[in-house]
Amino acid sequence: MAGYYRYLGRSRLPATGADAMKGCYLGPEYTQADIETRLREAGARFDVLADADLLAACVDGLADGRALGWFQGRMEFGPRALGARSILGDPRSSQMQSTLNLKVKYRESFRPFAPSVLREEVHNWFDLKGDSPYMLFVADVVQSHRQPVAIDQSQLFGIEKLKLVRSDIPAVTHVDYSARVQTVDAQTNPRYHSLLSAFKQRTGCPVLVNTSFNIRGEPIVCTPEDAFRCFMGTEIELLAVGNCLLRKEDQNPALKHIYRDVVEAD
Repeated sequence: MAGYYRYLGRSRLPATGADAMKGCYLGPEYTQADIETRLREAGARFDVLADADLLAACVDGLADGRALGWFQGRMEFGPRALGARSILGDPRSSQMQSTLNLKVKYRESFRPFAPSVLREEVHNWFDLKGDSPYMLFVADVVQSHRQPVAIDQSQLFGIEKLKLVRSDIPAVTHVDYSARVQTVDAQTNPRYHSLLSAFKQRTGCPVLVNTSFNIRGEPIVCTPEDAFRCFMGTEIELLAVGNCLLRKEDQNPALKHIYRDVVEAD
């Protein structure tokens, strides 16, 4: 960038306050027709749903405690999954953190996860003023959503201490009540924003667990085929790719991969 501006003399655009990176959704995307063709060629079985029906089915699954593979729009660029190639879960579940770690990521149960929250609701759930679109800022859960820990419980140590329910969103609350927050704006990711809005309407909670769509040791999925392969190699129950909804129980068992047996331990 220094060479571009200083040595080539390119003009700088004035800052407008808008996010010029557009949420870092700078990677490839696929049309609905292309998605359906690719999934069929991979052997996937799926339903094609209208937008409202897709959101309703995803929210039903999330509220029932299922893990959802979410593959929508242009892929993220950078170090975080930001709701385009993500695995999502219900943050209200005290079991969701260990479930995603053990059944999807195949890693230790205590590994933390981050929350995605509607931008307009962030102040109601976290001590954060302003935006955190790239999941890079840490903030505490607000007092009104914390749950008290008994004196005898506070003496616990290690894994037992981690299992304590400290807030209304225990799956994303660390031992010190902090969380690494992603705010989701309707302008930069309207479909993910719509999913969070639908989840809030159903549950009263505008937050979802958000982790990268991959297993440990592999890169984040990029193509519909990547998403289907990861879906079949883990215990993710639902997968939304564009307007295609895949349920694990509908798939051909012969296409299942056993990632657990090939992932090396840390």
